[in-house]
Amino acid sequence: MALVELGRFDFPEAHIIVGRLEDEGIMAFAFDAGASVVEGSLSFLIPVRVMVDDEDLESARAVLAKPA
Repeated sequence: MALVELGRFDFPEAHIIVGRLEDEGIMAFAFDAGASVVEGSLSFLIPVRVMVDDEDLESARAVLAKPA
């Protein structure tokens, strides 16, 4: 299992995306979510990386391409 970056998003959006992917059976992880000194403080300045297994990258992109 090699993790690759699906994209960088603000804190709330990253966690919504992780949830959508997991609902589709794709394991996903939010990296850097705790990089802000206080959760929510200027979190839009510090992007959260959403990571998936390299074998799931195309499937994850397809999930994000579908309307929520």
